[in-house]
Amino acid sequence: MARFPRGSSTSRFLFSYYTALTKTSPSPPSPTAALLQGSFYLRHFSNLARAKEDKEPWWKESIERLRNIGISAHIDSGKTTLTERVLYYTGRIHEIHEVRGRDGVGAKMDSMDLEREKGITIQSAATYCTWNDYKINIIDTPGHVDFTIEVERALRVLDGAILVLCSVGGVQSQSITVDRQMRRYEVPRLAFINKLDRMGADPWKVLNQTRSKLRHHSAAVQVPIGLEEHFEGLVDLVQLKAYNFHGSSGEKVVTAEVPSDMAAIVAEKRRELIEVVSEVDDKLADAFLSDESISSAALEEAIRRATLAQKFVPVFMGSAFKNKGVQLLLDGVLSYLPCPNEVSNYALDQSKNEEKVALSGTPDGPLVALAFKLEEGRFGQLTYLRIYEGVIRKGDVMININTGKKIKVPRLVRMHSNEMEDIQEAHAGEIVAVFGVDCASGDTFTNGSVRYTMTSMNVPEPVMSLAVQPVSKDSGGQFSKALNRFQKEDPTFRVGLDPESGQTIISGMGELHLDIYVERIRREYKVDATVGKPRVNFRETITQRADFDYLHKKQSGGQGQYGRVCGYIEPIPLEESTKFEFDNLIVGQVIPSSFIPAIEKGFKEAANSGSLIGHPVENIRIVLTDGASHAVDSSELAFKMAAIYAFRQCYAAAKPTILEPVMLLELKIPTEFQGTVSGDINKRKGVIVGNDQDGDDSIITAHVPLNNMFGYSTALRSMTQVRHVANVGFENSFLYNSLHGVLSVLQGKGEFTMEYKEHLPVSQDVQMQLVNTYKAGTAA
Repeated sequence: MARFPRGSSTSRFLFSYYTALTKTSPSPPSPTAALLQGSFYLRHFSNLARAKEDKEPWWKESIERLRNIGISAHIDSGKTTLTERVLYYTGRIHEIHEVRGRDGVGAKMDSMDLEREKGITIQSAATYCTWNDYKINIIDTPGHVDFTIEVERALRVLDGAILVLCSVGGVQSQSITVDRQMRRYEVPRLAFINKLDRMGADPWKVLNQTRSKLRHHSAAVQVPIGLEEHFEGLVDLVQLKAYNFHGSSGEKVVTAEVPSDMAAIVAEKRRELIEVVSEVDDKLADAFLSDESISSAALEEAIRRATLAQKFVPVFMGSAFKNKGVQLLLDGVLSYLPCPNEVSNYALDQSKNEEKVALSGTPDGPLVALAFKLEEGRFGQLTYLRIYEGVIRKGDVMININTGKKIKVPRLVRMHSNEMEDIQEAHAGEIVAVFGVDCASGDTFTNGSVRYTMTSMNVPEPVMSLAVQPVSKDSGGQFSKALNRFQKEDPTFRVGLDPESGQTIISGMGELHLDIYVERIRREYKVDATVGKPRVNFRETITQRADFDYLHKKQSGGQGQYGRVCGYIEPIPLEESTKFEFDNLIVGQVIPSSFIPAIEKGFKEAANSGSLIGHPVENIRIVLTDGASHAVDSSELAFKMAAIYAFRQCYAAAKPTILEPVMLLELKIPTEFQGTVSGDINKRKGVIVGNDQDGDDSIITAHVPLNNMFGYSTALRSMTQVRHVANVGFENSFLYNSLHGVLSVLQGKGEFTMEYKEHLPVSQDVQMQLVNTYKAGTAA
């Protein structure tokens, strides 16, 4: 019998095969025949194994056909109207309803009664739909800067976004804010120039504004067929096809050849598109410079690559209200925005000192999910989750990494505005909601095999406060319940207690923000509340270093109190994000290390109320250099009190000053009123930083102290000589009439928007006035 070498796995397989044949077969083949037969089977099994390895995972197609997008814009640019059309064309709703609920129904995504009455979006709303076999999760966000946290947390968890721009208003102040948020979270985006049917529509002006104001590397991928009342359809510059929209709701998209009278502008704009994309895409640049004919497929791929790399923003056009261009925008979402595994997401590994870890974004990994939004639903707390890795199933046990608590998933749902659809499981890339999970916004959940946390979102500080109290003492329980719920849902809404008056103080991003919550307390909890005068959230800080050396000594018969702290306080530059720093530079054990946290706590407590006007002290560094303790009388309380008194002792020597919130004000007024309005801004101690012309209008940009903007709505109305104001439904509100700053107010001949910029020191005369007012109020 032939002998087989037994060194390799192949040889061992063939030898085993031949041995088995000789034992089982009545007429075994010759060794040579067995070798050939065994080799055939070995190749066959190897090919099967390789095919199994090469087979794509089950989730690959599912994730590639998924898009998570947000729709964001300035006020009244048509975000919710656009979302309504998207839901209609994708078959999620069967009737189109308008914003403000003129037909008694209202837009699907504005599920709150207040939203339908006022015609504004207050809360971001999530939904999902299907287009050309792709699943799209959509979050519609508010446009008012007061509700900026809703935009912030939506963009934190989305893979792509649509920036909606008005073809008449162009790039406005909140457009810039939203675009800045998109950059912060590195979200690829499309721009959609809406309202081409309106009088004065000029998409090319808006395109130029995106380049100059937003610093977008952008170009149009469509050319409109007509404008204003003559707007009929669009020409796609990539496919070189014309599209018209027929039917009662524009549901029939008719494809045609490019109109002959538009051939020149289409050729010009397509060349411009290719040039702009070539600047950021090497592959297309090579073809362009070689004078090769660029196919539609090659151009589409180049636009996708540049958009995903955030080097290019494709600009789409249309009119959501007139049902034109929405289907092509949906095609653009599929073609140019990323699927979840094309976006890089990172977590912090808590078991390795917050080491940055790249997430695979696949269902094969361990579960990692972020709670980005909370809502009080009919069945308890509703927690919105974005799943970054792994799979979540109904009945699974998750661990909240921030609290360490184990939580069972009792119910898993997919949201459609305020409606829910129960599901059994969801995988990486999806946005879902769970019931009965007690957590805070920004908590991370895993299956326990890893200790990852996702980076938190940026939460701006409140700029305005308001004293509120229930009219009836019997409704105090419901009042507290409402405030606790709203505070948990909205990180920018804060609740505190005025130590002098005992009143409840609510703080937020602006007057509309606070007014909405007061109205919601009345409607949802049936509690009428009296509202005090709005007040500005000042801050205090120090301007120079000051030393402290304080001994707290108290004897009271039994164990006394003894604690001495020495060191200095110094200012932190205003541009730094750190508000409070505590450094322990003590060498040795003059103060036992167990008392150091109590000292830090004492300084923090003292910094909550400065001596000038009683507002929090920020941008300070406290350095502890020496001290003394007593073997019997020293305690945490003694050192905490020593720290509080030491801070008060040295505070005056550090030359404290008051910081006030300064707002970015943008006005659009007829040029004839420019002198009057500019003079009024100067009177309010504002600084004009920009003055542009837009047709017959002047656009003035200024930095103005918030404290000087009370009553500005009325003043602007008077200056622009217009009697009527078209507002958003708060005519009788004290807040509306006293400070109408943080939302756009159409004044007939002018409008203004205002958003928080930064806290800056006040002038000496203003500081004296504020200090005297505070002292008079305290004495009273």
